[in-house]
Amino acid sequence: QLQLAESGGGTVQPGGSLRLSCEASGFSLGNYAIGWFRQAPGKEREVVSCISYSGGATKYADFVEGRFTISRDNAKNTVYLQMNALKSDDTAFYYCAAAHAFSLGRLCPLSDYDYWGQGTQVTVSS
Repeated sequence: QLQLAESGGGTVQPGGSLRLSCEASGFSLGNYAIGWFRQAPGKEREVVSCISYSGGATKYADFVEGRFTISRDNAKNTVYLQMNALKSDDTAFYYCAAAHAFSLGRLCPLSDYDYWGQGTQVTVSS
């Protein structure tokens, strides 16, 4: 059974860092594009970043502003999201998801992502 599991969330102060991990089981992650998304209370789920099968192409939402880096290690069946300079606005539940295709023309459209993890909470607070 295809499963994704996020880890690495927690509570940090503004300006701090976290590294989220998305580990796949039941399938080879290298055959899928992977996206990170987030959802804050009362808001819609939004894209954060996504990465192509080999990691050669990445995309980021405008609000990332160079603070986050997405990467993947297909040998470990894991995708990472390194988040630096965190702000209170980054507080949300973060999800990873897998897609059969990596969109070149659009920013990681949610509708492309068929498989989702359960998410991990990120709280940025002083």
